[in-house]
Amino acid sequence: MVGNKRLYWLMIAGLSIFAFLWLVPILWMFSMSLQPNNLLARTTSNTALGLIPIPFTFENFVRLFTLGLTPRWFLNSMVVAIGMTLLVLILSSLAGYAFARIPFKGRKIIYPLVLAGLVIPEQAVFIPLYTMFADWNLHSSYSALIAPRLAVPIGVFLMTQFFRGIPVYIEEAAELDGANRWTIFTRIMLPLSLPAMTTLGILTFLYAWNDYLWPLVSAQSKEMFTITVGLASIQSNFAQSEGLGRVMASGVIASLPVVIIFLIFQRYIVRGIALGGGK
Repeated sequence: MVGNKRLYWLMIAGLSIFAFLWLVPILWMFSMSLQPNNLLARTTSNTALGLIPIPFTFENFVRLFTLGLTPRWFLNSMVVAIGMTLLVLILSSLAGYAFARIPFKGRKIIYPLVLAGLVIPEQAVFIPLYTMFADWNLHSSYSALIAPRLAVPIGVFLMTQFFRGIPVYIEEAAELDGANRWTIFTRIMLPLSLPAMTTLGILTFLYAWNDYLWPLVSAQSKEMFTITVGLASIQSNFAQSEGLGRVMASGVIASLPVVIIFLIFQRYIVRGIALGGGK
């Protein structure tokens, strides 16, 4: 018993060391974002540890949000990420429930075709997507930034597997009480699938927020840049002209929403990945 406790604490200590080493670059970025640029121009390790922002200032963040279109880029990313997340949850939950519970003709053919999308690189369809949205005159719009990302095979797979793990007798009991298919889906299946939907929502938000390639292609005006594309567009001479501290501040701002969402909902990820939560 004593040996097991000792092994447990050794594992905790070892994992804590690795976690701290992984966090050092993030802590350093945050520290540098709070330091004056004139100090960083001389050295990036003005303290013994190099992680303590002494002296510190919020000027880098203030200047970043007063610099051109940064607030608009942040808003664009929020609109795209939230809109994409909500629509993916709706479409994936509906498709997953249909594949898991509704027997319809062609289901055994359509479902593998949907999953085949997992093996197709997204870059392979960029030219057709670009041409299609150009013909519709939709580039540099929220529709063009969101719509191509709504077909998420992994989301359909995740929801299908979760719905299959929910016992059939739950639906049968609801049918005996007079509930129709839509009532069963909205009032029974969706609440039970909260862990899977939360996981899918977090993964979708992370993907949408960090997406760079498609917004770079589709957003043809600076006003429609997302935060990733916008900050990248000013990185070439930004450190020399605006200071290293503001470059680090831009990194903090770009990553902060993702970190907050992950910290709040991380327990749902573990429950959702288990895929058998309904049982």
